[in-house]
Amino acid sequence: MVYSFLKRLLDIAIALSALILLSPVFVVIAFLIKLDSKGPVIADIPPRVGKNGKLFKMYKFRSMVAGAHDLLHNDPKFKTLLEEYQRNSYKINEDPRVTHIGRFLRKTSLDELPQFINVIKGDMSFVGHRAYYDFELEEQQKKFPESREYVKIILSSKPGITGLWQVSGRSNINFDKRVEMDAQYAQRRSILYDLWIIIKTIPAVLTTRGAV
Repeated sequence: MVYSFLKRLLDIAIALSALILLSPVFVVIAFLIKLDSKGPVIADIPPRVGKNGKLFKMYKFRSMVAGAHDLLHNDPKFKTLLEEYQRNSYKINEDPRVTHIGRFLRKTSLDELPQFINVIKGDMSFVGHRAYYDFELEEQQKKFPESREYVKIILSSKPGITGLWQVSGRSNINFDKRVEMDAQYAQRRSILYDLWIIIKTIPAVLTTRGAV
């Protein structure tokens, strides 16, 4: 398919350019993360769901305390926070696990930069749907049964660093609307549509709209 070939070329060109040009930024961010808190530079998060349901490790700069996922799900002190997380479409507005430098990284989306490695590996595309957790998809489809058909559509393609929902409100959009938008993208995707989303990503990131 011509679109798939051109999209892969675009992905590789963008990812390679970003990794080369932003390599000094990677070094600075890594230094600040280590200076700010104990733990790895890359976040220790569970696998995400990729194309056709295949799980993969998504790379992100660590913006929370080490072991944040296990703390949320297993530490009784975070029971209320876990309930908010599940109730609020898997997002938390004021998360105490976020580090000082992490707040800045998440607000500016700099924590997403290592995902260019996923693009090079072929796990992700630059433009695509959100990379969901498997437990998130399972639990949210129970909450929103009408979302099942949308999920089937979006899992036929690769997740992306940016996408339609990211430029339309990011974390302010709930799961049911988010997967509907992701499915809409999957059904009408084209190189021109991808370029339009890339252009729209710039002001969305600069204004930090919907970032948490």
